[in-house]
Amino acid sequence: MYFKILMGYILGYVTIEIEGYFTERFINLCNTKKIFLWNLKKINSGIINTNVSISDFKKLKDIAKKTKCRIKICKKEGIPFFFNRYKKRKIFLLLFLLVLIGIGVLSNFIWNIEITGTNRINKEEIENLLAENDFKVGTSKIGLSTKEIIDKIRLERDDIAWVGIEIEGTSATVKIVEADLKPEMIPEDEYCNIIATKDGTIVKISAQNGTPVVKEGDSVTKGSILVAGWLEGKYTGIRYVHANGEVKAKVKYSEKVEVPLNQVKKVETGEIENKYSVKINNFQINLSKRVSKFENYDTIEENKKLRLFSNFYLPIEINKTTYKEYKNENIIYSLEEAKQMAENEATKKLDEQIQDKEFILNKQVEEKVAEEYVEVEVIYEVLESIGTKEKIVF
Repeated sequence: MYFKILMGYILGYVTIEIEGYFTERFINLCNTKKIFLWNLKKINSGIINTNVSISDFKKLKDIAKKTKCRIKICKKEGIPFFFNRYKKRKIFLLLFLLVLIGIGVLSNFIWNIEITGTNRINKEEIENLLAENDFKVGTSKIGLSTKEIIDKIRLERDDIAWVGIEIEGTSATVKIVEADLKPEMIPEDEYCNIIATKDGTIVKISAQNGTPVVKEGDSVTKGSILVAGWLEGKYTGIRYVHANGEVKAKVKYSEKVEVPLNQVKKVETGEIENKYSVKINNFQINLSKRVSKFENYDTIEENKKLRLFSNFYLPIEINKTTYKEYKNENIIYSLEEAKQMAENEATKKLDEQIQDKEFILNKQVEEKVAEEYVEVEVIYEVLESIGTKEKIVF
């Protein structure tokens, strides 16, 4: 049955309306003469709709006479009718063929690249690295070796543990797994000192191996030796060792924020203006003037790549530029308001730097008031381990 329907579409078929008192007899005679009817629908007791192939339609004339039914063609479908419909529209057919050829050609290129898995690494760095290895938007998929590109990236970047490239349609996904950056490990059989990683004031020092050279209460700077990698004995003299121990210190963090008492702030009016442009590969067509009618405005850019299917992107991009109007308003802050704003901002910046808030020992706030502004410095004292090992080089 399905084969006959498919052949009907290829060779052409018609949707007909059969009207008369003996429509059931009409259908029975069609079955007897092996005339295939499909999508049979009874409209009412005297009217039936159905599909029939062109070749079988010619056989219905005699059956219609015998059953005293009228046949009306409602619709013509199939490939022959399609080409007959558009045979006079040569330009349309030519354009249709060109579009099909264009889609076929474009399917051999990559028109969208998505990079995932980057947290510490800047995506632009990966994009540039891919471009240097001839993998960018517009790259042909023919003869492309993703393995070679992956190997080159792995060789050039120590901060990348794994790279994968998946290509579906005209879209490529580059998956990055960043390497864990660990400090250099010094083998236990090599000599080393423990040095300070930050400036601070020593709170606690304990050496399991080596000689402490600072004590509690001492101020140290970054790079200072805390535990020396040697031991001195009365009879053995000086001998070098692999220093081990823990050093804790009070480390100061500070942030300064200045807040003017008189400020000009942007207040949105609610008026917006949208402008569009089309970008075909590297060629951009502006559909309207790019200059906004607003005197003061913020600009928001949105880009959307066109695609036919989920992974079949085209080298066509629709760009939407939104201009949001704002007006400037003068705001005068009181001294207390400005101080509070500055302190809040400085505290927020410090909190972003410090992960373990429970080790904050003290918070100081210092203020400086001038005629036109207020400056606030917030200082945290944080208890931290500041020791790291450094190899002794002779």
